[in-house]
Amino acid sequence: MNFVFRKLQASFTQQAFVFSQTLPVCRAAPSVQCPAWGAAFVNERQHHSMPTHEIGRWKHLMKKRVQKKKKDRFQMKPIVAATDSAYGTLNVQVSGYDMTLVEHYTQYIHNLCNQLGINVGLCYALPTKTMEVMLMQEKGTKMYVDAVLKTHERVVQLISLDTTLCPVLMDVVLKNQPEGVKLSVKEFTEADFKDRFKERPEMRELMSQINY
Repeated sequence: MNFVFRKLQASFTQQAFVFSQTLPVCRAAPSVQCPAWGAAFVNERQHHSMPTHEIGRWKHLMKKRVQKKKKDRFQMKPIVAATDSAYGTLNVQVSGYDMTLVEHYTQYIHNLCNQLGINVGLCYALPTKTMEVMLMQEKGTKMYVDAVLKTHERVVQLISLDTTLCPVLMDVVLKNQPEGVKLSVKEFTEADFKDRFKERPEMRELMSQINY
């Protein structure tokens, strides 16, 4: 028993002696066995400065997006010509001093056209017109502003209105017309399209100066 124990102890001491001799060699020259270990302390991210040869790029694999041309919102639509059984492009204009009544009446006409199956092309507002009411003093020549009236206008544009359905539509619309609201129906022209935009006299003056 003692002989076996002594043999094991001798083998353990021999292994410990070999390990103690090899350990200083590994500590002294780590760069010989693995150069990256020695360089890790100097520059941890050395791979950032090395060429990649475009490895990992993916944007060139995707198709280039073609930019769509923006549609001109203020481009005039073609006017529909009238036929024997249908009208062309008609403008139903609603105007008045009370904006709430004008808006509600325009909405009523729009909903009525949808229920009757009438094609509504556009529904838009025209620029508000302002009118000043001037009064003259009883004993004097000076005038002063007594009131400012604002006229609000809305347009419902109908396309290809059937001639047999037009009397029915006008009868219902006129019976439900509120007080103080004016209603008119006329054919759409290019002048009506230009009325949608406000005039800018300052811009006209600048353009005339540039032309000269």
